[in-house]
Amino acid sequence: MPASKHSHTQAADNDGLRIGQQIRDLRKAKKMTLSELATKVNKSVGYLSQVERGVSSLPIGVLQTISDALDVRVSWFFQPDADLPDQERDYIVRAGRRRAMTFSGIGAREELLSPRLSGQLILIMTRLEPGGSGGEEPRQRKGEEAGYVEAGQLELIIGEQTFLLEAGDSFSITGNEPHLIHNPGQTETRIVWVMAGVDY
Repeated sequence: MPASKHSHTQAADNDGLRIGQQIRDLRKAKKMTLSELATKVNKSVGYLSQVERGVSSLPIGVLQTISDALDVRVSWFFQPDADLPDQERDYIVRAGRRRAMTFSGIGAREELLSPRLSGQLILIMTRLEPGGSGGEEPRQRKGEEAGYVEAGQLELIIGEQTFLLEAGDSFSITGNEPHLIHNPGQTETRIVWVMAGVDY
């Protein structure tokens, strides 16, 4: 178990560094200063500098805001699998070869279940460690999305309402409803999201 936790932490650190470098490279390619990006996303220059160096945690909601400011989809930051067979690339996602991002500090990992990043339908699996969440800032996407709790418990906050979901439960969110997710249980929570018309 300790080795597994160590490798998970290492993956989170690697993803944090990789995503930070991608944000920096994309920002520079768009000739945007750190100060300009900070103003657009309502964060301090110091915090964004730490994000770009991979030393500060990056909640999912903040990555969404940064993506909007840099005019890319969040899925742009998923690590591609270079060894994927050509004939499978547009159709199949093998369980052991999912593109993924691990968010350090909040106990969350997102895995892309869709083979293509283009198109109107996107499938994502979110894994939350016990006590893990999607971050303190509400997630808000343009478009309709639904979720299925495959394992564990999920605390779902939509606006002023709080719901506790168990494995096998599902939910739907329409429009621009901001929502928060949290794992209140003692085991991993896995949520499969279906997003239609969502710029993710």
